[in-house]
Amino acid sequence: MRLESGWLLLVVIVALCSGGRLGTELRNKICPNCTHLALKLEYTSSAVEHEYIVAFKGYFTATARSKFISSALKNTDVVEWRIVPRDNPASDYPSDFEVVQIKEKQRDTVLTLEDHPHIKRVTPQRKVIRSLKFTETDSAAPCNDSRWTQKWQSSRPLRRTSLSLGSGFWHATGRHSSRRLLRAIPRQVAQTLQADVLWQMGHTGVGVKVAVFDTGLSEKHPHFKNVKERTNWTNEKTLDDGLGHGTFVAGVIASMRECQGLAPDAELHIFRVFTNNQVSYTSWFLDAFNYAILKKIDVLNLSIGGPDFMDHPFVDKVWELTANKVIMVSAIGNDGPLYGTLNNPADQMDVIGVGGIDFEDNMARFSSRGMTTWELPGGYGRMKPDIVTYGSGVRGSGMQGGCRSLSGTSVASPVVAGAVTLLASTVQHREMVNPASMKQALIASARRLPGVNMFEQGHGKLDLLKAYQILKIYKPQASLSPSYIDLTECPYMWPYCSQPIYCGGMPTVVNVTILNGMGVTGRIIDKPIWQPYLPQNGDNIEVAFSYSQVLWPWSGFLAISISVTKKAASWEGIAQGHVMVTVASPAENDSNNGNEMTSTVKLPVKVKIIPTPPRSKRVLWDQYHNLRYPPGYFPRDNLRMKNDPLDWNGDHVHTNFRDMYQHLRSMGYFVEVLGAPITCFDASQYGTLLMVDSEEEYFPEEIIKLRRDVDNGLSVIVFSDWYNTSVMRKVKFYDENTRQWWMPDTGGANIPALNDLLSVWGMAFGDGLYEGDFSMASHDMYYASGSSIAKFPEDGLVLAQTLKDQGLEVLKQETAVVKNVPILGLYQTPSDGGGRIVLYGDSNCLDDSHRQKDCFWLLDALLQYTSYGVMPPSLSHSENRRQPPSGTDHPLPERMEGKALLLLFLSNLWKHQKLLSIDLDKVVLPNFKQNRPQVRPLSPGESGAWDIPGGIMPGRYNQDVGQTIPVFAFLGAMVVLAFFVVQIKSKSKPKRRKPRVKRPLLLQQVHPPKTPSV
Repeated sequence: MRLESGWLLLVVIVALCSGGRLGTELRNKICPNCTHLALKLEYTSSAVEHEYIVAFKGYFTATARSKFISSALKNTDVVEWRIVPRDNPASDYPSDFEVVQIKEKQRDTVLTLEDHPHIKRVTPQRKVIRSLKFTETDSAAPCNDSRWTQKWQSSRPLRRTSLSLGSGFWHATGRHSSRRLLRAIPRQVAQTLQADVLWQMGHTGVGVKVAVFDTGLSEKHPHFKNVKERTNWTNEKTLDDGLGHGTFVAGVIASMRECQGLAPDAELHIFRVFTNNQVSYTSWFLDAFNYAILKKIDVLNLSIGGPDFMDHPFVDKVWELTANKVIMVSAIGNDGPLYGTLNNPADQMDVIGVGGIDFEDNMARFSSRGMTTWELPGGYGRMKPDIVTYGSGVRGSGMQGGCRSLSGTSVASPVVAGAVTLLASTVQHREMVNPASMKQALIASARRLPGVNMFEQGHGKLDLLKAYQILKIYKPQASLSPSYIDLTECPYMWPYCSQPIYCGGMPTVVNVTILNGMGVTGRIIDKPIWQPYLPQNGDNIEVAFSYSQVLWPWSGFLAISISVTKKAASWEGIAQGHVMVTVASPAENDSNNGNEMTSTVKLPVKVKIIPTPPRSKRVLWDQYHNLRYPPGYFPRDNLRMKNDPLDWNGDHVHTNFRDMYQHLRSMGYFVEVLGAPITCFDASQYGTLLMVDSEEEYFPEEIIKLRRDVDNGLSVIVFSDWYNTSVMRKVKFYDENTRQWWMPDTGGANIPALNDLLSVWGMAFGDGLYEGDFSMASHDMYYASGSSIAKFPEDGLVLAQTLKDQGLEVLKQETAVVKNVPILGLYQTPSDGGGRIVLYGDSNCLDDSHRQKDCFWLLDALLQYTSYGVMPPSLSHSENRRQPPSGTDHPLPERMEGKALLLLFLSNLWKHQKLLSIDLDKVVLPNFKQNRPQVRPLSPGESGAWDIPGGIMPGRYNQDVGQTIPVFAFLGAMVVLAFFVVQIKSKSKPKRRKPRVKRPLLLQQVHPPKTPSV
């Protein structure tokens, strides 16, 4: 739902179906017979100029909210401001936010609002636009059976695919599809899920309040008999649905005739949050969410989503909704088949995230895949989606009556919402139904799809009747998702099962979600306990934990780190054991307030151990220097992708580099992930350090450590991307949030930082920006917005190609061809037993996002060189070989003014605000390079360290760390001494009132995500 403001300038909004009668006329003109049509759905969003959402730390009346804001702005320069009236059903109730319009241009003045003790946060008001357009499909469809397809215009690095039904639209993941007789596609999803069995038992959704947040519903629609309330949260004076999407969603849930919904007698509450022009605002959703809490809604369907899990007002309100026992069901997103593309809020632990399948039980190609990316780069994502169900060709109510068939995860979401509504009506003691207990029933009853992994299908396909049976005997308890860890079970446990573990390897981290059906809040008693099965060699593995100290709302995390003991360095076999976790929650409706309910759960663990592979076979992927969630504008690696220019998704070998990872495993390499600084690994264990698309800064300690490692035999392969300050200025855009131009913080990669790292070997990338097709070693290649090598040792090998000057095209719209552009360099360091270094200027050939031609063959050849010292003849004897550049022809690229300080100050980007509100040229910041944090900050409620039975966590200790302890001790003593000197001096001087300092946006305290960072 919530994408960045640049989209407003980059996406053309097609309002082909923007109003009821007009839309009908257009449809009739385009296709009188209503056939051969697919309906595309796109989301964009932008900040509303001068408008801000002021969130309070509680619910207050309108008078009190106004007084708080007046008090906060009293001593500021802000003169022209007003509270924007909100005329909706929630206006008569206390609220926890206000929309304020401030005409002044001083962004830092607005931030003074947050100094008020009752104000929690100030964020921009956002405008959301959802556009619909008709396109031709390959096959005819019956009249009134148009396909509603979605294309989420998120700024994620992935390929957008049309959801129109054509050849290859569905794919059977992991299965070979031969010719077979296809059974007829059922016309009614309710009957397919056997809802009629529960209807015959008298369960039809009676007494359950279900909210539909969409485009509204007509008052006299013939399909609905129990519409309790229709509310309008938009600025249009109508409650009717002018587009049909809201009607369809409501029909899947609760239609009573023709295309029947799953819970026809449920109490429908219609929330119209989109206009007929497909426009919405964040404040409309927040007001509507507050009203849903007031009305004690039981189930809420949200068929929208976006990548921005740091949208604090929205995420905070979702937590508040579920904390009030609202069961939220949300679409996981239509950004598949790429991994790591989950949408928010479906990726939250307390929300039921729904993916899509077809009626042949194949995963829908469009359905987004896990893992979650909140935890990157230091940790590993959680298992999502939670569950999958039918999302293609599902029949639902038409806008004025009749039925239509639509497709997408926004269709699968109301299928599950209807099932949840129906299931809730079967429970005699309704107080036992909550977001956790319902999710527990759904995932425990889900039917596993064969040949599909956990990050595609979650726990499996929705099984309505089995979920009913589980709820019938349910008792409040805690459970885990996934419920077991089996690193030998393929393909379901991919990627864990794709590589055995061994002594000395980076610990394998499995991020388990704790669901607490006993209460909205809970805690883990003592700590998790590892119980090895000695007859099954359980003592050959070590297990460490990081976990939520407080489970809220309804959930928490348990991150499990698995490593192999030293005694098993040469052993091969299966090791087993289990983890015991005891969860406690305050007892509800108990006369003794001190009583608690407890639940103990067991997590079986099974792993395959092999002898430690030779160093030459071990590749270490540098994850730490890939950005996890940029706080600013980070452009796409491939500038040709104009419809998807922002790079928001965290890179990982199991998400957008999944194909590369699979290829390396098939070639016999063992790929490990470094989620810590370069100073934190034992380089003697690895043959090659693989650095792809690095965006973070490298600090002096890392540069020194890497040089020493290379001298001792470690090899390095660097796949870079473009960096050009002129182009970066050219691709800037105006942000109405701050009323400033957004300038990219870096290019596709952080070339100046890489050049700092490589300078000790006399290497550097240039600021040229090139693209084009070429041939190398009889392989067709494509260079997508790559850089060139500007400096390389004389005794190194350099290959060059003829490419287009894409920088010139961007800057002046001119075309030029440049010959002898150095793009590949190979170098053997001179030290005895030293490693080798390889540079290549483009990473797009490895990235699944927009890859046109892969270069896996080149990676194989480079690894042969770095790991075994074998120079590929196809490269050493290439006709494209040239003299290495000396770096004197052109100056090396420098950091854009102010950007180096920004990245150094963030230190792996733990602050998440989007833009500095201060002029960095006028502010002197301390040099943070010398004080780089070596550990990540803790999530709320997270324990302060890994609990490690039996000693230090293996694979993380660096022998050189101990040598720096005296230095840090000395520096610490100097700081303490300086502090006392300042205190003595201050007491001898008269006290003066310190001037008020305006806080830079990046220094504000933010609320980090509740998910783990381990």
